[in-house]
Amino acid sequence: MTKLSVNINKFATLRNSRGGNNPDVVKAAIDAQLFGADGVTVHPRPDERHIRYQDVFDIKKIITTEFNIEGNSQEQKFVDLVLAAQPAQVTLVPDALGQITSNHGWDTIRHKDYLREIIEVFQAAGIRVSIFVDPVIAMVEGAAETGTDRIELYTEAYAQGYGADREKAIAPYRAAANRAKELGMGLNAGHDLDLNNLNYFARNIPGLDEVSIGHALVCDAIYLGYENTVQLYKRQLTK
Repeated sequence: MTKLSVNINKFATLRNSRGGNNPDVVKAAIDAQLFGADGVTVHPRPDERHIRYQDVFDIKKIITTEFNIEGNSQEQKFVDLVLAAQPAQVTLVPDALGQITSNHGWDTIRHKDYLREIIEVFQAAGIRVSIFVDPVIAMVEGAAETGTDRIELYTEAYAQGYGADREKAIAPYRAAANRAKELGMGLNAGHDLDLNNLNYFARNIPGLDEVSIGHALVCDAIYLGYENTVQLYKRQLTK
């Protein structure tokens, strides 16, 4: 079954808005695991506006499932953080400085040489690497040439098109997933997946290893309860 990694950035956003340590981000990581999540994801940014670098080390101490750190590897501070924290997986995202949220995948052709070099850095440290990619066959093929272990399909376009025509929305993702598997890469997905569109995506994407979900899950948790919400998302991944 596809694994669910819970992105806990929004807990940190709420904490930082008031100061102090409420909600406790480390407890959010502990509870995600207790409630059935298969992993915990964080996405620290240079300004530490949500996840702080110290949070990463604090979470590492209590992690019992997979730990995934997302971020911009063009920031040396991020590279140093990942190498020091030694997560199970690092997901490389081409964010600009100050970007509110990730909104596109890597141009794996243009940045192939850079990606190959930085991927080797993490792999040499025993860290599995995934890179954020749009559902474009050429970008998937370019990703394979970088030596990455996995790609993460950027799913905003699918989420936006789901309501109007879900088959049309998922078609490029299915094609990209098939090509990724042909090329021997693992497959993750994330961005704007929610209780409404997740099950159809999981049932129709071959070889989907993992989804990373944060914003929608935390929003649902406010209304439905955290433990219940994690389990509701897990059920959507039952094909």
